[in-house]
Amino acid sequence: MNAFIGILGMLAQTLSMIVIIWFILGLLFAFNVIGRDNHFLVQVEHSISSLLAPLLNPIRRIMPNTGAIDFSPMVLLLLINAVMIVLAEVARG
Repeated sequence: MNAFIGILGMLAQTLSMIVIIWFILGLLFAFNVIGRDNHFLVQVEHSISSLLAPLLNPIRRIMPNTGAIDFSPMVLLLLINAVMIVLAEVARG
């Protein structure tokens, strides 16, 4: 059981890092640090967006529209951390 909880914890940490990388990459594109002519990074950003869309879209439907600022990645990170806390408590017994 502890091995299963450990694997779930690693998956949650990996998902958190993917969300953070996606967010930073989006900021780099938004502030023109990286141009849209860099096809590799555009493809990486698009791939991560496709991967995270099933997780972020339900959050976006629930949250109010705040205009240009998207808070759904922050909410997803909070939910992932909450799951990690619960998993740690279950592992302790």
